[in-house]
Amino acid sequence: MDMSSMDMGHGMGGMSMGNGAPSVFDLQKMYWAVIGTAIACATLANLYNKLLYRQRMSAAARKDPLPAKPRTFLPSTMATVYALLRELTYVSCSLVISDRLRWTSPMLGRVSMVGAELLLVLVLCFYKLNPQDQWQWEDVGIRTGFIASAQLPLIVLLSGKRNIIGWLTGTSYERLNWLHRWVSRILFLTVTIHMGFWFVDWARYDYIKVKLTTDRITQRGFAAWCILLWIFLSSLLPVRRWNYEFFVIQHIVTSIGFLAAVYLHLPEEVKVWVWLPIGLYAFDRFVRTLATLFINFPVLNRRRRGSPTMSSGATFQALSGSMTRITIENPPVHWSPGQHVFLTCHALAPLQAHPFTIASIPEDGRLEFLVKSKQGGTKRFFRHAEKSQRLPVASGGLLQDHARHVMIEGPYGRIRPLRQFDSVFLIAGGSGSTFTVPLMRDIVSCWGKNAHNRVDSLNHPAFAFQGAVTRYIRFVWVIKSQEQHDWFRSRLAAVIDDVGQLRSEGWPFEIDISIYITCACVSGGESSKAERRQSREGWHGQIQEVRAAQSPRRYTEKEKDGRISIDSVSATSQGREEATTGCGSGGPCCCRTTIEDEGKALDSNKECQCNCNGDKIEAVREPTSSSLAPLQSTDASSQVSVDLKNVKSSAHPEIVVLSGRPQPRNLIRKTLEQALGESAVAVCGPQTLVDEVRQSVVALSDERAVHKGSGAQGIYFHAESFEY
Repeated sequence: MDMSSMDMGHGMGGMSMGNGAPSVFDLQKMYWAVIGTAIACATLANLYNKLLYRQRMSAAARKDPLPAKPRTFLPSTMATVYALLRELTYVSCSLVISDRLRWTSPMLGRVSMVGAELLLVLVLCFYKLNPQDQWQWEDVGIRTGFIASAQLPLIVLLSGKRNIIGWLTGTSYERLNWLHRWVSRILFLTVTIHMGFWFVDWARYDYIKVKLTTDRITQRGFAAWCILLWIFLSSLLPVRRWNYEFFVIQHIVTSIGFLAAVYLHLPEEVKVWVWLPIGLYAFDRFVRTLATLFINFPVLNRRRRGSPTMSSGATFQALSGSMTRITIENPPVHWSPGQHVFLTCHALAPLQAHPFTIASIPEDGRLEFLVKSKQGGTKRFFRHAEKSQRLPVASGGLLQDHARHVMIEGPYGRIRPLRQFDSVFLIAGGSGSTFTVPLMRDIVSCWGKNAHNRVDSLNHPAFAFQGAVTRYIRFVWVIKSQEQHDWFRSRLAAVIDDVGQLRSEGWPFEIDISIYITCACVSGGESSKAERRQSREGWHGQIQEVRAAQSPRRYTEKEKDGRISIDSVSATSQGREEATTGCGSGGPCCCRTTIEDEGKALDSNKECQCNCNGDKIEAVREPTSSSLAPLQSTDASSQVSVDLKNVKSSAHPEIVVLSGRPQPRNLIRKTLEQALGESAVAVCGPQTLVDEVRQSVVALSDERAVHKGSGAQGIYFHAESFEY
């Protein structure tokens, strides 16, 4: 930790450890030469993807029948390279310990990147040095200190939301965050080695205590290591899950303290490695502040001119399942499907900014978010929505919610435009639909632009970028109860109707939507406090949008537009108790049966086994009848059947509703078999679902010998998970 013993007489630039080893400054340059080369390769890949997108859209405008299929040497070669890289980088291993416990290893691609960084650092630290030679321990301590300081700019580059690496490589900040954490851990290892070799060298002379008590450089270095140790421990997943707001605040404060301690510890000649991360962090904050002011300040943003405040008005609506719908009309920002923004509402959650996926598309003319109530700010949002929610009136309307002023930062998030792929497979679990539904609606919207814009695209090349190459969309949504289906019920029905209208006009677009219910029961356990209070007070009216689980009829067209109506039904006290506790002796009913083949399940009315005292639910296509018998029985199987039928009756007749769990591999295989060009697979949901879909893509790519002479086309894969 003591660099004062180094010979400064001839300048540190020529400092060498002997034995023909490069100087420490040359080793720092070598480190960044390797890092820069890796970034350059990723940048070239990003540029190629952008050119490929333009080429495919142009080919579609020229009415090329196979715009997403590579047919020349360069695209074919790149497709083969991409296929091999995807198979290698996405592969991982799973260890199933029990039905509820499984462990999945990190992807080989991530392991390789972290391993390469670790190998690079260790080689630079020990090149031509013998760590077993006690006379070289001081040399190892010096060199590891220099290599550690060279890593600081990379860590800050990977942490910024408006970082340069993400802009060059076409990668959003949240997809670089894991690499930021692992590079930081490698830094902690390097600093520990640096300190360890100095301590071992001093221990020979019983000199450690003397250095720590008398030498200021050693004291500052030891303080930097202690702060870094705290940063390492406080950044582990359990801490981030426990309280993310606390993690962010203390992480920023301790990082500043670490840089200050390092600055005081390093000699003047290498303090540039501290100024660089400080400058990069300041640049990121400056750009973010300018962008936020431009979005929210009425004078700068023409979309907000005339607004008296530096914020947008947002309404909060409480939905079933402890979900809050936040809506911002006339949003001051433009976004692409799949992106998210940071939302700040100081009136409800002071000094907090939460990332929420945008559940709407630009054509809607509003920003919409579906936010699950957990803890902290999201819980306050839901409580406010409950309090401001008005009781339904006789006309079937709902009084206006109390609006709150919110600030918007973003949007963030990047995904290759899915409209450039021949076939698209989308699968989501629960609230992951806020990511996949806008992606699906965006492609369908592009189909509509293609169909209704009669301008000759050859005379107007810009029109080529308004359309879509996609021919087929496969959408799968896995939910636990009927309440979740209500979130996007009208949107899914509108998509089916729009595609049906296009097909009636002769356009060859296709879409298949399936909904899998894994807990097909009356989920009173997830009902809101307002619902339970209404039940206790004896109010028997049911709000269709919120409590569709006990509604015995299909929704009218008026209700599908999002309006609220009252449906008065009779219910016994015993029935209300069942709705609160759910079915099954152990709680909600979870259907664990995996449906291997949708077609066979629909044709044979195959039953699936649930854990509700052995009761079974039939997996059948939804009926087209306009009404169902009202709820009469209170036993578990009747509760399950009624809830499943309610989903089927409220959904569009063309949507397949099944009880059970999907088999992603079989569903993806069918999508790939009919593809005429490269396909895309996107998933958002729990980590177990993401891992299963990823492994399915890897297995199918290898099984079908993608771009290896078999004729099978490539598979682009994109995953979003709930972890932040």
